[in-house]
Amino acid sequence: MVALSVLLDVFLPVLPSGVLVITAATAAAAGTGAAPGHVPHVVPDILALTFCAAAASVLGDFAAYRLAWRGGARLDRAIARSRRLSSAQERLGEALSRGGGALVVLARFAPAGRSIVSLGAGAAHRRVREFLPWSALAGLSWAVYSVALGYLGAQWLGATWLATAVSVLALFGAGAGAGLLMRRRPA
Repeated sequence: MVALSVLLDVFLPVLPSGVLVITAATAAAAGTGAAPGHVPHVVPDILALTFCAAAASVLGDFAAYRLAWRGGARLDRAIARSRRLSSAQERLGEALSRGGGALVVLARFAPAGRSIVSLGAGAAHRRVREFLPWSALAGLSWAVYSVALGYLGAQWLGATWLATAVSVLALFGAGAGAGLLMRRRPA
C-alpha cells in the first residue's frame, strides 16, 4: 500500500504518501517494542519501509519522466498553454543542464514539486543520466526523512496519534520550506 501510494503520488500529488509513510513508520516503531527512550537494536521493518518508499519514489519519477519524454506534441501544447508550466520547464531545463540536480532533490519535498520536475525533465528531453541519479538521491533522502520522522516521533511521544500528527507537521514544514526555496529566482 505504501509503495503504490508513493508510486502514484507523482501523477496524483493529492495522495497522502508522506503521511502514509510516517504513519507506517510510527506503527513499525510500535511493532518493534519501541517505548519512549528505548531504541531497539534491530529495526528490519524500518529499513524495509525506507527501501520500499525510496524505490517506489524513484520508479514513479522515472515513469513520469518517460511518459513526458514520449508525450510529444500534445504534452508540449499543454505546457505551452500555461505560463507557469512553461516558465517552470524552462528554469528546470536550465538548472539540470548546469548540473543543478539539487533542484530535483529539493522538489521531492515540495508539494507537487516532484511531479513538475519529473514531467518537466522528460518533456525537456533531459538525458536519463542528468535526471535519474538525482531522482534516486531525492527518493532516498525523502524516504529516510519521512521514516525517521515517524520513527523518532514514536520514540519521543510514544506510538500515538500525537506522534504521527507532530511528524506530519514536520513533513509539511519541510515541504513549505522547499516550496519557498524553489520559488526563489536565482541571482
